[in-house]
Amino acid sequence: MSSAGITRHVTSDTPRVMVVDGSKVVRMLIGQVLTKDVPGVTVIACETGAEARQALQDGVVDLVTMALRLPDMDGLDLAHYIREHTPQAYIPIIVVSGDAQERLINRSFGDDVTDYFDKALGFNALSAFIRGYVRPDDETGAEVLYVEDSKVVAMATRRMMEKHGLKVTHVISVEDALAQLETARAQDRLPDIILTDVYLKSGLTGKDLLECVRGPQFGYTRGQLPVVVMTGDDNAANQSALLRAGANDLVQKPIEERLLVTKLVFQLRVGRLMRARMAAA
Repeated sequence: MSSAGITRHVTSDTPRVMVVDGSKVVRMLIGQVLTKDVPGVTVIACETGAEARQALQDGVVDLVTMALRLPDMDGLDLAHYIREHTPQAYIPIIVVSGDAQERLINRSFGDDVTDYFDKALGFNALSAFIRGYVRPDDETGAEVLYVEDSKVVAMATRRMMEKHGLKVTHVISVEDALAQLETARAQDRLPDIILTDVYLKSGLTGKDLLECVRGPQFGYTRGQLPVVVMTGDDNAANQSALLRAGANDLVQKPIEERLLVTKLVFQLRVGRLMRARMAAA
């Protein structure tokens, strides 16, 4: 059962972007275009994976760009390290490389990488690409399946989402959510994203919902149907278990409006990109 309240405390608007690349010139160019095009950005430039690991211990970052080939490790190994060791549930990780397309074709990108960018498009295009992540626009009309059994929390959170243009279908149990998904599948009209609490009054939990969505019952990938989980549990092991079960991201309770909407909009954008790629393939 949900008991946490709602807060609308506004956090800092200053984005922190980590740029990891063995080339000093590349780091400088990316830093210059970000400083010019993303107001207030702090660029953390790292030459090696080891430097990036150390920098991650010094403060939260909002996004990481990295080369695939670093002086001391493969970029994908660093991406995996970030997923396993950073305090944030989900940092966007963007691979910036001349052979990103080749790796994509060979299906050598894993779930650790959020997206990729081809250097051939140029650094100004990269700046616009990154800005789409750290300064996301509202997703007007996107459909959210929202699972929450507390009337007070549900009312406040629903208003947050609708204020930003999201269409919300609210249910109070995992059982109801599964019924909604069955109907949506039959009509070939899935919601764009699921937002669920972990602990609910009924027998099934948010983790059970994840296992149904990602498992044999539905088999939807993170890209096909993103799931964001709200939790008041700050236990790192329990949070990791939710991510392993298939959560795209976690939102800590009490809910902060800007953070919740930013995470939802980001996952909606990534989901759209993933579905477009699958359709093209």
